[in-house]
Amino acid sequence: MRKFNGDTLLVATHNAGKLEEIANLLEPFNVAVVGAAEKGLTEPEETETSFVGNALIKAHAAAQATGLPALSDDSGLEIDALNGAPGVYTADWAETDQGRDFEMAMETAYNKLLESGQGVPWIARFCCTLVLAWPDGHDEVFPGTIEGRIVWPMRGENGHGYDPIFQPNGRDITFAEMDRWEKNKISHRADAFARLVKGCFG
Repeated sequence: MRKFNGDTLLVATHNAGKLEEIANLLEPFNVAVVGAAEKGLTEPEETETSFVGNALIKAHAAAQATGLPALSDDSGLEIDALNGAPGVYTADWAETDQGRDFEMAMETAYNKLLESGQGVPWIARFCCTLVLAWPDGHDEVFPGTIEGRIVWPMRGENGHGYDPIFQPNGRDITFAEMDRWEKNKISHRADAFARLVKGCFG
């Protein structure tokens, strides 16, 4: 396992919220965090059919373009009754000509569950794969998950994406009904980050 020993880490995302979340998590390690937009990077095409495949594409493209170690993530929702869908297409289900509509995406998931004929509980999990890549081509991969189930109707105003229909195991509220910081402590990304920190920053 290669340790991170630089002072600057490029985070291969254009999402300001994700960048802030990662910067906060890495604050104890005195690492300067810069985003892809700050470096003028375009987003590479995600052509793989797995979270790890797409995360590898993003991390290596950013590391090669900047000469900095780069961290990327790919994440999404897997629903067992839909054979793991939407999976890597989690965001694609929300795409419209006017931008992303996650309410539509959640309705799509619900309708597909009804069509599947499988009764509740609808077992599901959020998955996150983090990849830390170096300019010399080396990388380290850290998967994270949180198990739960799909609920209907949608509940909660917090969070984003499919959070209003995802209820984590051991909780009686959805991600969207949780305080943002409470969710961030138990999320799939938190799980992957704990592995990253232990492996490369510990």
